[in-house]
Amino acid sequence: MSMTRRDLIASAAGAAAAAAVPLRRARAAGPVLKFGVLTDLSGPYKDIGGPLATDCARLAVADFGAAAKGMTVEVIQADHQNKPDVGAGIARQWFDRDGVDVILDVPNSGVALAIAGVAAEKNKVFLPSNPGTSDLTGKACNPNTIHWSYDTWMLAHATGSALVKTGGTSWYFITADYAFGHALQRDASQFVEGAGGKVLGASAYPFPGTSDFSSFLLQAQASGAKVVAFANAGADTVNSIKQAKEFGLTQTLAGLLVFISDVHSIGLTTAQGLVISGSFYWNLNDRTRGFSKRLWAKVPNVRAGMGHAGDYSAALHYLKTAQQMGVAEAKKDGAATVARMKAMPTDDDCFGKGSIRIDGRKLHDAYLFQVKKPAESKEPWDYYDVRATIPADEAFRPLKDGGCPLVKS
Repeated sequence: MSMTRRDLIASAAGAAAAAAVPLRRARAAGPVLKFGVLTDLSGPYKDIGGPLATDCARLAVADFGAAAKGMTVEVIQADHQNKPDVGAGIARQWFDRDGVDVILDVPNSGVALAIAGVAAEKNKVFLPSNPGTSDLTGKACNPNTIHWSYDTWMLAHATGSALVKTGGTSWYFITADYAFGHALQRDASQFVEGAGGKVLGASAYPFPGTSDFSSFLLQAQASGAKVVAFANAGADTVNSIKQAKEFGLTQTLAGLLVFISDVHSIGLTTAQGLVISGSFYWNLNDRTRGFSKRLWAKVPNVRAGMGHAGDYSAALHYLKTAQQMGVAEAKKDGAATVARMKAMPTDDDCFGKGSIRIDGRKLHDAYLFQVKKPAESKEPWDYYDVRATIPADEAFRPLKDGGCPLVKS
């Protein structure tokens, strides 16, 4: 029997409910706060989101001490399959039927843009930490969304400008053919050209489903560009960098969105020397190490990336806000809750002190990292040296330049 598109979405949403991961409920009266972690559980972004995203949300609830404060909190998860219609269908079911108040994570820009629209329509809260597109705080901003962790503007600003200044004056992009990849290429091109460099060309590859990058790498090699930049993420970044090394590309390789799980998969022998940008590193300071130690106790043998850190940070800030407002009030009006979140300063072990702008951009410091040589690594997952710290007020796109309709000129 054939299935209609509506049937497929309903089936995926039903699978979401089956995949629900409830937290232990506190014995407390009153309404239940419910987080939905909408992530990639089986595809190319599993390592940068996946089950660890849910674990980080659960850790935020535990660290907040929700039960001791008399708050009942649940966390569920589902796989959006990197399909905007599937993600939007799950979000609608969660909001309409399953009592979800907040959606977290969402490592796919196309899916995130679709869910932002659903959250605004249903007046719920959307706190994405893992999509890259800066459009979430630009032309697609809305009163119900706060974009955590990083975005394409931040990544491109740090990595693109730095490489041009050190001699990488000509670029070729290998780009995932969907919203995130094109946004990252667009933003990086702006900074390359602004710093005096040139973009010699680009190849867009089908996403998802591409595992052989040979034809795109050959085009990049033939371009003569000094820098081959990968506007992709997750398993695609790992595969493309590994294959570039196997092909013997001599150009500088720039991973525009590289997570610590990617470096772990690639290995220091191949990844050494890569210059990348990010907003979190487990071994950055005492607070990040403290968060990581608590997480390792629950989930050993893996390390959180900046998207995972954002899930923790966003969930914690929401809980603080809900406590201040009262749970019933927080559940009643998503836009009002987001407005209260913006009015409160942020502070947590992953990002330290920060703030949230009117356009929904979460602000905190960003960093330029360089991947260590194998001999420089002192312990497992000790992969980065900090080359530069970019203050929060410089790390992200200026408010006036985003085109967010919430910003009054």
